[in-house]
Parts: sequence; C-alpha cells; structure tokens
Amino acid sequence: MKTSIATVSISGNFPEKLEAIAAAGFDGIEIFEQDFIAHDGSPREVGDMIRSMGLEITLFQPFRDFESLPSPLREKAFDRAERKFDLMQDLGTDLVLVCSTTHPEALGGIDRTAGDFRELGERAEKRGLRVGFEALAWGRHINDHRDAWEVVRRADHPNVGLILDSFHTLSRGIDPETIRRIPGDKIFFVQLADAPWIEMDLLYWSRHYRNMPGEGDLPVTEFMRAVMATGYSSHVSLEIFNDQFRGGRPKSIARDGYRSLIALMDDVCWAEPEACPGLDPIPPRAGVEDVAFVEFATRDGEADELENILRTLGFELSGQHIAKEVALWTQGDIRLVVNRETAGYAGSAYTVHGTTACDVGLQVKSADDTLARAKHLGAEPFEQPVGAGELQIPAIRGLGGSVFHFIDRPSGLSDVWSVEFPDSDNPGRGAGLTKVDHLAQTMSYDEMLSWSLFYTTLFRMRKSPIVDVIDPDGLVRSQALQTLDGTFRITLNGAETHRTMAGNFLADSFGASLQHIALATDDIFATSAALRERGFEPLAISENYYADLAARFDLEPEMLERLRAGNILYDEEPEGAFFQFYSQAFAGGMFFEIVERQGNYTGFGAPNAAFRIAAQKRMMRAKGMPKL
Repeated sequence: MKTSIATVSISGNFPEKLEAIAAAGFDGIEIFEQDFIAHDGSPREVGDMIRSMGLEITLFQPFRDFESLPSPLREKAFDRAERKFDLMQDLGTDLVLVCSTTHPEALGGIDRTAGDFRELGERAEKRGLRVGFEALAWGRHINDHRDAWEVVRRADHPNVGLILDSFHTLSRGIDPETIRRIPGDKIFFVQLADAPWIEMDLLYWSRHYRNMPGEGDLPVTEFMRAVMATGYSSHVSLEIFNDQFRGGRPKSIARDGYRSLIALMDDVCWAEPEACPGLDPIPPRAGVEDVAFVEFATRDGEADELENILRTLGFELSGQHIAKEVALWTQGDIRLVVNRETAGYAGSAYTVHGTTACDVGLQVKSADDTLARAKHLGAEPFEQPVGAGELQIPAIRGLGGSVFHFIDRPSGLSDVWSVEFPDSDNPGRGAGLTKVDHLAQTMSYDEMLSWSLFYTTLFRMRKSPIVDVIDPDGLVRSQALQTLDGTFRITLNGAETHRTMAGNFLADSFGASLQHIALATDDIFATSAALRERGFEPLAISENYYADLAARFDLEPEMLERLRAGNILYDEEPEGAFFQFYSQAFAGGMFFEIVERQGNYTGFGAPNAAFRIAAQKRMMRAKGMPKL
C-alpha cells in the first residue's frame, strides 16, 4: 500500500511542503490546485521537481462544479476540464478529482450526472487520463458516496471511478459498511481525515477541524477496513484542513501524517488480515508494564538542590554508576537517576534546558519490538557511545527533546541496575512511596495533537477528553492518556501563553517537556507525616479550599482537618477517591506530586488543578520570583 498526502495538508510554500512530505517518507502527493497556482514554476518544472524528490503525483484536485449544469454552463464546464487535462499531462499525473457540485444552477439527477461523466470519461480516455468522482458532504445534489457510486456505475466507463473520503462519509453518519458492496477496481482513490465530533455546519467543520487519523473521534479504522475489503490496492492519502496545522512546522505535520497512516493501516491489517494481502503487520502497540526510571540532567548547586529534595521525599542514594558521575536514588519501585555528566546527551540537555528530566525508561514486554514499531512509525532511534560494562538499551528520541529507553526482562536489559550500579542496594520503603503514578508533560497547545498521536500509535493507550484548566493568567488545556490497566499514565498540558504556569515553564526551560512527576503511596497521611519529619515543605493550599471542600463533599470533620494539616487536596468519583499534595517548585517550575488512589478512581484530580496553580504562583511571588 502506497502513502500519499494532499499538499493542502502541510504548511509552508510549495517547495517546503514537498521537502517535508519527502522527508517524512510518503510515496506521493495530491497536488491541491491552489498550491500549484501560487507557485511560480511551470507545470513541467513542478512535475520534474516533485519526481526529483522521489515522489509521484497521485492526484490533481479539485475540479469543482462540473456535473448536471444547463447550457451554456455545461459547455463551459467541459472547456474547463480540457484545460485541466492539459495541465495534468504537463505535470505528469493521470487522475483528477471531480467533487460533486454546489453550483446553484445545477439541475441534479443521477442519469443526467452519469451522462456528463460518461462524456468526460471519453475525453479523458483519449488523453490516457482518469476521472474520479467524490461526493462532498455538502454537495447540492450528490452528498453521499452511495449516490456517487450509482453515478459511476451508470456512467459505465473504464476511465471513470469513485473517490472516497472518510470525512465526507463519516461526518454525515453514513455506515462505512456500505462501501464493501463497491467493486475495488472502481474505487480510484481514497482520502482520509479524522475530526473531533462537533455539531456545526459541515463545510466549516471540514475546512477548519479535520485532523490526522487517530487524532479525532470518527471511526476511520472501520471506514478503511471496509475499503480494503473491496480489494482496493491503490494509494491511501491524507487530505487535512486544520487551522493549527496551517501555522505549524511542515516537517512535524508531515511526520505526524505519515505516522497516522502507518498506524491506521496496521490496525486495519491486524483487524482484517484477509483484506491486506502482501502487507505484513508491524509489531503491535507496546504494553507498558512500568516506568523503569526517570533521569535528570543537572549540575553543581542545582544537582545538590535536587538531591536534597529527593532526600526530603524519602529517597535514598542506592548506587553510583561504574564509570560516570551518575547517581541512582530509589524508593519502593521508583528509580530516579541524577546525571551530573558534562558530556553526552545529558550534558547537552542540561546546556539547553538547565536542570531537566531528560530521559524516561519504560519497562515493556519486548524492547526490540517496541523499537521496531517506533521506527516504522517514523521515530528517530537514539544511540550514544557506551563504555566498558555498560548496556546498549534501545531508545528513541521523543518529543520536546526528550529520550525514551525501552527495558525488558527476556533480553536481560532489566539487569542494567546490577550491571551499571553494582554496589546498589534496596533501601526499603522510605516514606512509603511505591511507584510512579503518572508523568505530566507540557507543550504549546498547537502541539497537543502531535504528542497525543505519538503515544497512542506507539503504546496501547486510551485518551480522555481535553479539559480546560484555569490559570490566573490564562488557560491550559489538559488531556490524560493511560494504558488500560493504568500501568502507564501521562497528562499532556497545552499552554497558549507564557504567562500561565505551564507556559512559563516551557519558555524558561527552552522547551523542556516533563514538568512534574506524580509518585504513588498506599497511605497518603502516613507519607505526609514521614516527609514532614524529613524536612519536606509541601505546597501551601488556601483555607478557602478546605471550606469549599466541606461544602462539596460529605467528609467527616476529622478527615477535613487531616487534609488541611497536610495541605492535601481531595477529589472523588462514584468509583473511588483521590488524594494529592505537591512539593514546592524547583529548577524553574518542575515539581513532584504525591497521590493516593482509593477504589477505582481513574482521574487525575482535575478539579483541583486551578487551586494548585494559584498556590504555586503565590509561592513564587513570596520567594521574589518574577511575576508571570
């Protein structure tokens, strides 16, 4: 199966679009007419430029308002078509997309429309060209792929076929299973787009809110399964209209598009292997068993401050690396690595970001399979020289300059601690912290879709709806992703302005992503008391919060007092309860969170986020830090 993308999906000028598409690994492009017209090269020069980049021109589009017109508009439509045929031949492409008309004078009628396409097919055949008919969801007379197929069937011409677009079918709620009844050889081209489910005008929804498959709410996988079941074997292409993408980086958008197509087709082939002859599925999405470690790049006094914070959190120094200035701090099943090296990846990460959580290790079933899937999806492998006695652990570059290492048991990679920290020991429970509950990453809001796609295509994770978090100086949008069993949880926090807590961290750290780490305990009150004995200073929460808590929940006065005394926040769902408190911010805005989940609580304390942010900003002002 070959991959393609419409040039309208990518930001930038025409050459920039092509360079980004080629670099992402696509096989071809749909030329969107406006992109071609805006470019200053001749059709032959454009065609040569595209092919010189290793791309083919899969489609020319769109040709609008063609069918069922009265004279003299009908004759003019055929004249326009002949001119576009000239252009296609100069470009070196043989397929044009004709979308169903929206012209106010169009007469409609299946037979009239079929007759127009039969004549257009005759003209195209003389030039060695093909015509594809697409039903726009807002078409005046044809707005359903079933009616478009009936037009193609009645036109009964070998050079006339159907073009299917997932958005036009799914946005109208048309059952994609109806596609299975269409002969695969009469489907000339397939375009894909997802979208969040929004009740609005179809045209506006299409022009502003389409996104990559897997980023929205439409059943694109079911659509593509139906297409493949017909025997379709040509290009699978993306046609995306999105305001965020129009202002994004071309290479990032193209890379996301390629990743989404590969993941989608892999899902289709796993679900319906008989529909994918000759297509070998890539390794399945990885199941994350645990967060194996989080590594900090730091130096000098900042490193000392970080290690002091770890001590107050109940961590103990359990080992030194055999060859590097790297320390292992542990508690329960949590491993935090403090890397003071001035060379290598950690050294460069510190130079760019200051003290930063630069590397996350994930325990997976198979490190090699996880790496292989990541590479198929376009991720960049990460390697750096290893010294004597060190293990080469599979890794990729994540987003925001981060790195992910993959550790498993069968290959012996989980022995890295005894191999590289030979004198390490297990210091016990410490203050009762047991494991990493979740990680929280910060990015600009317009990058959230990209980050979500990265995780959900690589790992078996479900995503929750995006929620708005109120910051005193703006709005942050937050989305949680987690494995089905909760072994790996991550929250994505998209900042729209640097004045928010999240945006300020992003700006001050020059794009560092991991802003806070949530650590789990089985008894938050015992942990809180143990940390106070170690000198831990929690983030102070206002008295007003606890007065409101008493009004919102039926909590005993003793429980309220215990929460107030520990600066512990509370939330509950029908399935369980959630307790959380925070460290004070360090290193430009990073912090730790301590949580306890009771019952089957699956959230992240979202109702408390605004109060946490307000408390953090009060603390920053009290310490004389600049006002955000």
